[in-house]
Amino acid sequence: MRLLKLLSCLLLAPALALALAVTGAALCLGPSLPSVESLRNVRMQVPLRIYSADGELIAEFGEMRRSPLPLAEIPQQYVDALLSADDDSFREHSGVDLKSLMRAASQLLRSGHIQSGGSTITMQVAKNFFLSNERKFTRKINEILLALQIERTLTKDEILSLYVNKIYLGNRAYGVEAAAQVYYGKSIRDLSLGQLAMIAGLPKAPSRYNPIANPKRAQERRDWILGRMFELGKISKPQLEAALAEPVDANAQVNVAPQLEAPYVAEMVRAEMVSRYGNDAYTEGFRVHTSVRSDLQRAANSALREGMLEYDQRHGYRGAEANIADPANWAARLATQKTLGGLEPAIVSEIASDSIQVLTPSGPGKVMWQSMRWARSTQGRTPARPADVVKTGDLIRVQRQGDGSLRFAQLPAAQSALVSLRPADGAIMALVGGFSFEQSSYNRAVQARRQPGSSFKPFVYSAAIDKGFSPASVFDDAPLEFTDPWSGEVWRPQNDDGSFDGPLRMREALFRSRNLVSIRILQAIGVDYALDYTGNFSLPRNELPTNFSLALGTANLTPMEIARGYTVFANGGYRVHEWLIERIESRDGKLLFSVKPATVPAGQTASNKPAPAADGSTVQAERVLDPRTTYIMTSMLRDVIRQGTARKALSLKRNDLAGKTGTTNDQKDSWFSGYNGDFVTTVWAGFDQPQSLGRTEYGGTVALPIWIRYMDVALDKLPEHMQPEPPGLLNLRIDPETGLAASSGTPGAFFELFKKEFPPQQAVATPEGAGFTQDNFGGAPTPVPYDLF
Repeated sequence: MRLLKLLSCLLLAPALALALAVTGAALCLGPSLPSVESLRNVRMQVPLRIYSADGELIAEFGEMRRSPLPLAEIPQQYVDALLSADDDSFREHSGVDLKSLMRAASQLLRSGHIQSGGSTITMQVAKNFFLSNERKFTRKINEILLALQIERTLTKDEILSLYVNKIYLGNRAYGVEAAAQVYYGKSIRDLSLGQLAMIAGLPKAPSRYNPIANPKRAQERRDWILGRMFELGKISKPQLEAALAEPVDANAQVNVAPQLEAPYVAEMVRAEMVSRYGNDAYTEGFRVHTSVRSDLQRAANSALREGMLEYDQRHGYRGAEANIADPANWAARLATQKTLGGLEPAIVSEIASDSIQVLTPSGPGKVMWQSMRWARSTQGRTPARPADVVKTGDLIRVQRQGDGSLRFAQLPAAQSALVSLRPADGAIMALVGGFSFEQSSYNRAVQARRQPGSSFKPFVYSAAIDKGFSPASVFDDAPLEFTDPWSGEVWRPQNDDGSFDGPLRMREALFRSRNLVSIRILQAIGVDYALDYTGNFSLPRNELPTNFSLALGTANLTPMEIARGYTVFANGGYRVHEWLIERIESRDGKLLFSVKPATVPAGQTASNKPAPAADGSTVQAERVLDPRTTYIMTSMLRDVIRQGTARKALSLKRNDLAGKTGTTNDQKDSWFSGYNGDFVTTVWAGFDQPQSLGRTEYGGTVALPIWIRYMDVALDKLPEHMQPEPPGLLNLRIDPETGLAASSGTPGAFFELFKKEFPPQQAVATPEGAGFTQDNFGGAPTPVPYDLF
């Protein structure tokens, strides 16, 4: 009996000691502990998420990936797996499991260091929400005391809900829903039993049991958990066997891949959200829905990249990015390279007569000679075989095709931008700020101020139409010379081909993009009038030159500003401003913001109509131009496509397209801005540090093909849509030579548009018999000194 009493005392002593220690700690530390009542209103950090108009995820910003779910939406099999692994007596204990604590203490005494903490899930909640991860006895005692308080304050389900949504599970994933998305690319509700057990094995040590980094160890942990579930009667024998047979199929790629690639859009939204909410933007779980349509954004990405690759390949191969001679270093070097603009890094491992073998991050592959034939040297030498282009160890770029084959490529040295707006209300439908965001985050669509060249001319011509001129007004395409009265410098503007064609009607001068006529038009209407007039297009006055070079597009404007200006032509004369954020929602779906854009009145809008604000209200856009002016301008800009510098766009086989090319001096900038009633799209291309794109490169050769590719997708299956003809216009026959009203029998006479108050003049005989009237001939008055420089 004495022996039994001794043994009983020995067994009870640790428990009594622990009880006394906890009691003493409670008296000493209890007053300083935080209140667990705060857990009832806890707000976990949830990242900022940005979506397209049709609900595709564009980006996620925030240190923690988290998607909190109510416990009722989490599969019971996951809960069973978690409790079987970490706390099978969770439903019975009061926050502390004495057996687990005693086991942890015994391990400490035997080994001399902490092997396990003996923590329950309630204790883990206490640690995660209130304490640090440091391994100290005082922290463990605080953890125990807080766990006891939590159990008295919250229900078991409330405790479990906090735990499964808070725990860190590796790869920036916090909570089980985020982990399911990170490791399997789907919701926790859609995972198999084996996958649920895999997620349940992560809390113990996320790095050690990570199914991507350590699949073997992760499988061992999963299988042990499944065995525990079977022992505890949570699953049947057939369920156990089926789950054990499941492969480890976690996918590392879902960690970073959004549903829609639109990084320049994402960065614009991120900056705006930080401006509105500060650092809370990253943690409060805001959901931002943009105006961008996923199909149009994909079309924009593809159009810009293919267009720039075509341009780049016309100018030859600049050589490998590097050469890594030692094959032992190939894998390590590839691991440091990113895929840029869809172009994968690759190292040439073998060269044959008709192909090359390459090593890519995803494995070996073959590039056929046919896709390399473009790769003449920049000195013009044409290659005859792969060995003329590359050598073993070269770090190159390849483009993976739809059938999995590889195409030889290189990163373009030039850049481009595309922005597409809805003219009815200014919504941004697609935006690309460069060839690759990873290569350069500089958003050329909204940040790059470049000279628009001839794509600016429609603003000057529009001012002339409102001043009383017409498409039939004739101006002399003849040499001009200006002298700066202060410096004495002489400016002799030229047409791009150096020729002069004499008198030309405004319509013909625009679709042929004659520079001298544009300057004479500006002389006729006055620079100050033209500058004031550009305010109708919301162009920044401080970026416009105050001299005659304005007519040639020497302003400094962004692609967004040019596109914004063209919306006035496309929507019949209304001023709209671009917008991107359609609405902002809180983490629980509450509407925090909804856009109320100024919208073109019904009857003028596109068939692609904007949605009204959440409260149903609309704001009518301000009319800034006579609709007859925009109708006439659209008619003239349609001729740019039908018979001018943008004839390539005829390949779209539509009659409702209008636009203007633009090329600056020495071909440093290539532009095309075009539209119909549904979309206004502007494309720019050039080098970030201005240099010539090439002597034969123009707006029609670089920017226009990108515009065509994009609009081909954007307009697919949409009916033709143009501004309806407004009242107050005349359609009268004119003499093609003079632009005057045609008499009966005038050869080649055709119809032209006029405002009713400005009909064409009748021909008046002159001593020279030229047939022009002073009103019709728009030749500039005698040149006067002007600040040109």
